[in-house]
Amino acid sequence: MFIGAGPASTSGGIKVTTFAVLGFAMWSEFRGDPDVNAFGRRLSLRTIRQAMTMALLAVGVVFGAAILLSSVSEFSFTRTLFESASAFGTTGLTTGVTGAVPRFGQWVLLLMMLAGRVGPMTFVSALALRETRRAYRFAEERPILG
Repeated sequence: MFIGAGPASTSGGIKVTTFAVLGFAMWSEFRGDPDVNAFGRRLSLRTIRQAMTMALLAVGVVFGAAILLSSVSEFSFTRTLFESASAFGTTGLTTGVTGAVPRFGQWVLLLMMLAGRVGPMTFVSALALRETRRAYRFAEERPILG
C-alpha cells in the first residue's frame, strides 16, 4: 500500500512509475550500464534523481510518523508502521490503532493522509519546475560505497 496506483490516479503513496524508475535504475546498475533504459528509451538523470528523492522522502516520512505514533501510544512499532503506511497510501486499512491513539496521534495520521495524497505530486512538481544553473561545478569525488 506504500506504492500507490498509476501516476494520474487519485491514490496516495508513491506512484508505480516512481517505483519502476527506481527498479530500472537498479537493474542498470547491476548490469553495469552507464544509462538507464526502459522500453526502448533512456531515462534522464534528473528523472532518476527525482524518483530517488521522492521515494526516500516518503520512506522517511512514514517511518518518522510510525516512531512518533509509537512514542505517544502503547502500540508496537509494527502496528504503528502499518497505520502510518496505510495513512500515507490512503488505503483505509487499520489494525485498530487509529481510534485508540491520543488526539495528537490522530492529527499525525491525518497529516500522513494529506501528505500521501497531495505531498508527492506537489513535491515532484516543485522539483520539476525548479532548475538552477550554476556558473561553476565542484570537482568530482567517488566515495567508497558499500
